[in-house]
Amino acid sequence: MRFKQSEIRLGKILLLLAILLLCGLTVFGCIGGGALPKGWSGGTIANDTLFLGSMDGRLIAINLSDNSSLWEVPLETSKPTGGGFSCAPASTSVAIYGSPAVDGDLVYIGGYNGKIYALSSSSGTLRWVYPPQDSLQPIVSGPVVALGKVYIGCSDGTLYALDATTGDKQWGFQTGDKIWSTPAIDGDTIYISSFDKKLYALNATNGNKKWEFEAEGAVASTPLIYNNTVYIGSFDRYLYAVNADNGSLKWKFIAEKWFWARPVAYNNTIYAPCLDGKIYILDADSGHELVDAIDLGSPISSLPVLVDSSVIIAAEEGELYSIDTSNNQIKPLASLGGTVDAPLCASHGVVYVHTQKSESLYVLNAQTGVVLWRLPLTTK
Repeated sequence: MRFKQSEIRLGKILLLLAILLLCGLTVFGCIGGGALPKGWSGGTIANDTLFLGSMDGRLIAINLSDNSSLWEVPLETSKPTGGGFSCAPASTSVAIYGSPAVDGDLVYIGGYNGKIYALSSSSGTLRWVYPPQDSLQPIVSGPVVALGKVYIGCSDGTLYALDATTGDKQWGFQTGDKIWSTPAIDGDTIYISSFDKKLYALNATNGNKKWEFEAEGAVASTPLIYNNTVYIGSFDRYLYAVNADNGSLKWKFIAEKWFWARPVAYNNTIYAPCLDGKIYILDADSGHELVDAIDLGSPISSLPVLVDSSVIIAAEEGELYSIDTSNNQIKPLASLGGTVDAPLCASHGVVYVHTQKSESLYVLNAQTGVVLWRLPLTTK
């Protein structure tokens, strides 16, 4: 029964992906007779505040000192932008797929309506929006803030670099296809993947290309940078390890299905979750399997987190697990009974899980799995 449910769940993911691909992620309007996209934003913690995008398009700030809502702001679009699709209401909520980024008193987020927002992290007051008029194509990528800039990918195939204070465009780098992944930055180099099957390394200051690496399939996952190596999963079922200096291939490892979530690295070991429901534990230098893959029986699309020396992973059926990195043994942590697509986040030994079915934020002790508190995120 569990296997059958996993196959059904994976089928839904693949169907959603197919719909988005067929639509080209260029319409924000009617899908399936009026249903609007629903995002799966992860949380970001800064200054004892958790920032999270809800499925109905609200950016929420939660005070972690007393578990209260600090503020929430709905991202809305006032008119359809679907190139002929006009059945959306006059004002509709905006799906949020990426996790927010925080820098100083500003929190940044991209919307499926093709807008990038900067809000006051303390009050939720809108500081700027890009572009000020019109819209880009839908944004699935999350923002990254560094060097005084906000970097974010777009479905038009462009990586945008905006001034973090004003929102003015500094530069843009055009790839050959859609960008869904969140950029990764290391020093003065920013890495971004694209549906054109390529991973790019760019000068983060001016956007000049340093090198590119071509995979065998489209790439939608976020790069992991570890020990001067970039690890990236692809729709071709490979996990690639690429030299961060020149883009040369170090090794590649094939799984049964796609690598969607970014892996975790610890103690020269890569923990790579896959949509085939398995966690692959690989030597970071060679790509060789250190132990047999751990099969959770449910696809894994949520980004795992490292808490102390344990890797915390959520299967899409709502089961949480902990891997002890000292011996690579896994133990069940909790069963939340809700779908988990969103990335996990953690702080001070606590894991924050955004569930999509009966949408809630669960807060758990990372060692025991005890639910410390739960915040329903649905609105009536």
